[in-house]
Amino acid sequence: MSEGDPIEYRMLQETVRRFVKEKLAPHEAKIDEDDEVDLQLIDGLKRQAIDLGVFAYNLPAQFGGPGLSVQEQCIIDEELGRSSMPLAEALGHLPGSLRFVSNAQRPWLLEPLLRAEKTVAYALTEPSAGSDLSAIHTSAVRGEGGWVLSGTKHFISAAEHADFLIVLVATDKSAPLKARFTTLVVERGSPGFKVLRRFRKMGWRGHPLSELAFEDCFVPDSHVLGEVGQGFDIMMATINNDRLMVACRCVGIAQALYDLVLPHLRQRKAFGKALGDHQAMQFMLADCDVEIDAARLLNQKAARLADAGHPDFRIAASRAKLFASEMGGRVADRVMQMFGGSGYMADLPVERFYRDVRAFRIGEGTSEMQRLQIARHALSKG
Repeated sequence: MSEGDPIEYRMLQETVRRFVKEKLAPHEAKIDEDDEVDLQLIDGLKRQAIDLGVFAYNLPAQFGGPGLSVQEQCIIDEELGRSSMPLAEALGHLPGSLRFVSNAQRPWLLEPLLRAEKTVAYALTEPSAGSDLSAIHTSAVRGEGGWVLSGTKHFISAAEHADFLIVLVATDKSAPLKARFTTLVVERGSPGFKVLRRFRKMGWRGHPLSELAFEDCFVPDSHVLGEVGQGFDIMMATINNDRLMVACRCVGIAQALYDLVLPHLRQRKAFGKALGDHQAMQFMLADCDVEIDAARLLNQKAARLADAGHPDFRIAASRAKLFASEMGGRVADRVMQMFGGSGYMADLPVERFYRDVRAFRIGEGTSEMQRLQIARHALSKG
């Protein structure tokens, strides 16, 4: 943030930063070591976030959220980047597709989520379909009073214990891509739905990614989110916000690493002088400084465009996500180098950040997908 930012932005940043430091940080090392998170711990943290008025911070007021601007959401997302993935869930970044709930669905779906009594996960990716939606095979056919769902989803975040699963399925494979899909809400314990396995992974420890199977799983018509055939639009309506969220988390990670290495450079001695007095260290530090600031400015521009409802928000979010996710990896690598051997050890959070930030170049649209979007936008102009 800059000196000219509104006072309410600074107050929001200080509130969330204090919450991260005092409530989340003490649990990070144990969760990372165990690769498990205590669900009762997360439930308690969610209730504290509710008391602070920042739970479900990405939802508009008409859907029970605090009604924050996208710029304010970015402040929260950057601060959450200082913590780990499972603990960041405490502030309840709920699926944006919940904006499509009907009035009839609010009491059993939306309201328990807002009270942190229930949890939800979103299932899009499949073994043969990541960014390529045309390759989605999970489908649903009409049954009496609903839909019969069959297929497999994988790499699904936080699905192991979710009470609701929002699933993108093909309901008309012969239709054009934009009319082919429907979004269904599957409840935990539904016959035919099961979690097959939890993946072992490089980072994001304590934040499970799972493979799910649906075998003739019946979903009543009351559990269609939005309209039949509207699934593509529902997904696309919030994907740019999610990309910006990732970009802000990456800036938060990079800033946390930067703040961590500064005292080390001032205090550690090498060859008779402070480590920070060596030109090699100064060059790496300067590159971190510039790139963090550049990424934050890209995020802020995208957020302003989003708040203004400007059509260029889409491409601004792609720029922000591409640059910030790759920047985060470069900063993590430099900071580890500046710490030397101690940065590679698990005693410091440097190696955890190093592992965690790598995934953001893949999730919510790979760097390659962002480059395609940006290049096509540039070629279409003029």
